Amino acid sequence: MKLRPARIWLFSIFILLEFSIFPAAAENWPQWRGPHGNGTSGERGLPVRWSRTENVLWRLPLPGRAGSTPAVWDDHIFLTSAARPEDGKASADDLVLLAASTAGKVLWKRILGNGDRAVQGEEGNYASSSPATDGKRVWAMAGTGDLACYDFEGREAWKFNLQERYGKYQVQFGMTSTPVLQDEALYLQCIHSGESYVLALEKETGRERWKRVRKTDARDECEHSYASPMLYRDGDHTLLLAHGADYLTAHRLSDGEELWRIGDLNPKSDYNPTLRLIASPSCAAGLVVVPAAKGGPVHGLRPYRQGGEEKFERLWTLERNTPDVPTPAIHEGLVYLLRENGVLICLDARDGKEVYQERTHIQRHRASPVVADGKVYCAAADGTVTVVKAGRRFEVLAANALGESLTATPVTAGGKLYLRTYQALYCIQESAGKESSGQ
Repeated sequence: MKLRPARIWLFSIFILLEFSIFPAAAENWPQWRGPHGNGTSGERGLPVRWSRTENVLWRLPLPGRAGSTPAVWDDHIFLTSAARPEDGKASADDLVLLAASTAGKVLWKRILGNGDRAVQGEEGNYASSSPATDGKRVWAMAGTGDLACYDFEGREAWKFNLQERYGKYQVQFGMTSTPVLQDEALYLQCIHSGESYVLALEKETGRERWKRVRKTDARDECEHSYASPMLYRDGDHTLLLAHGADYLTAHRLSDGEELWRIGDLNPKSDYNPTLRLIASPSCAAGLVVVPAAKGGPVHGLRPYRQGGEEKFERLWTLERNTPDVPTPAIHEGLVYLLRENGVLICLDARDGKEVYQERTHIQRHRASPVVADGKVYCAAADGTVTVVKAGRRFEVLAANALGESLTATPVTAGGKLYLRTYQALYCIQESAGKESSGQ
């Protein structure tokens, strides 16, 4: 572990306070990494134990598989999916946006695009990007480049295809990046072997606010990124972070100008031409956790302003054991790294020192960890969710098996846990009793 001299005592206070002020009231889950953009929620009373039938409030069958995470706002749930033939109007390779109620009923379905493709031995597909909502409208993107905005009644506000507007994707396993919503704009990254760019769109109209070409000297498979853009927030200090092609870059929200970049994620002295980035960065006030890939390093950075300039300081580096796919979570001064092999690594957010490293479930993990109600939810691809007690001591509270493939990140909202498998959407609630079917 490399420790970097830094004024970290002040930043540790920021990190510790970041989540102590969250209210206990129910929170929405508006986009992929939740209400705070880092896989955490202030929800309370969340379930610890469940099975295929116990503590299942309802199970809603879905029209096809996907790894995208639902977005939840009040009584609405939105999720993207591939669609099987069911009414003679949809083909087997349609990509759709579904709206469901929190009572487990389908409200409407809209076709985003056509041309789904299975990737990675059918582990993934073109319904991997998660929707985002602001409580009035919902935005959804498919791996085909189709991007659309709808209101809560399913009326289309706008729709276009990114590949038609900005050029064909050149990426091995499909474009899986999820857009991020902030104020009046929708931000995207497209990092591939073509002209890579970061982009801001007016959320109400889909019109381009700005587009910035993102330069890189990456080569081979490293030109491809499957990560998603993230927002760093610390008071009025907000940055857009783009992750991929050997670099993390920070951009100004107003015009997309690149402000700084970290470039030793794939050192040129020992270059790995297959080191594509999948896990996204995670942020809290005073800290950005930057994963690499394939067992490489994890970096802890502090963005700051000085003399009108944007800079960053490296607080610490974990030399190895980065999660390859799951994005880290940050909560109450701790960083949680969930590796693909089910090993959960807990670090001190101040200096990156390891608190513990323990196995959860010996299966592949593609979903990112979620921290809420004093629990860390770790979802494995075989449908087993291990619930670990949050904090500095490792303790498994329960291991819950659904028996269905699962690569989507868990969601907490309204005192409930939502799990999206390849077959269905589950609503899990403490003391829900026996399962009731939603559809």
